[in-house]
Amino acid sequence: MELLNNHAELRTWRQQFSSDHKVGLVPTMGALHKAHATLFLTARPACDQLLASVFINPLQFERTDDLKAYPRTLEEDLEMLENLGVDAVYLPTPEDMYPAGFATSIDPGESGVQFEGAARPGHFAGVLTVVLKLFQRCRPTTAYFGQKDAQQLFLVQRMVRDLDLPLTVQACPTLREDDGLAFSSRNARLSAAGRQQALVLHRALTIAQDAFQAGERDPRHLEAKMRECFTDSPAKLAYADVVDEITFKSANASETPAGHAWRALIGARLEGVHLLDNLPLGNP
Repeated sequence: MELLNNHAELRTWRQQFSSDHKVGLVPTMGALHKAHATLFLTARPACDQLLASVFINPLQFERTDDLKAYPRTLEEDLEMLENLGVDAVYLPTPEDMYPAGFATSIDPGESGVQFEGAARPGHFAGVLTVVLKLFQRCRPTTAYFGQKDAQQLFLVQRMVRDLDLPLTVQACPTLREDDGLAFSSRNARLSAAGRQQALVLHRALTIAQDAFQAGERDPRHLEAKMRECFTDSPAKLAYADVVDEITFKSANASETPAGHAWRALIGARLEGVHLLDNLPLGNP
């Protein structure tokens, strides 16, 4: 497994492969866990070369303390990546990714300032900027993203479409622990008690999903059911919304086009850690 420590080394590595070579990219911020592993296991059979990036992107952190507290486990990450059959890992520094004078960013539009974007102002501008730079530098055939960050996935797919980028973005299902908690690098920052209290996110989403399957078609009622779960919870709810998966706008029962499914989203802060999750509801 090759370690590529800067753009120049990445460029040299990438130039070895012809245009018909299938290069898969899994962008990560490290602190890898089982859910990351599923992305690589999905990508490996479909790719001639499998590339990972590990970069804690400062542009997507609104809070300096959140950036500093983000888990850093590079030695363990590299061991996992090698065991998963990754061919190369791009390990840029902030200075490599954002050289002196860097000033351009991607505007995520209206869809990027709602829900998770409202909870973390500027977050998605930072995400899309680094993802675009990774796509430009790595030139993957396919990039793999998890569905746990549903809004991020939507925005990345739209950016690829809007800017005519020559790659496919493949969505991979959310991986959960046995009790339903979605795998996340941030879970490691929770205490044992906080880990149990974090289950309120999945419980709220499941209640909304069950109500939808039982026939509830008012998205505001579904959102109210999710909010009720936080009445006595130490987790501070940031948002609980039902959205149209195709437009990522708040769902409206009377205005949902045929073929558009709904998805329940939730975000909350617990023990200083921002957590998010989502579940598909179905076609109303």
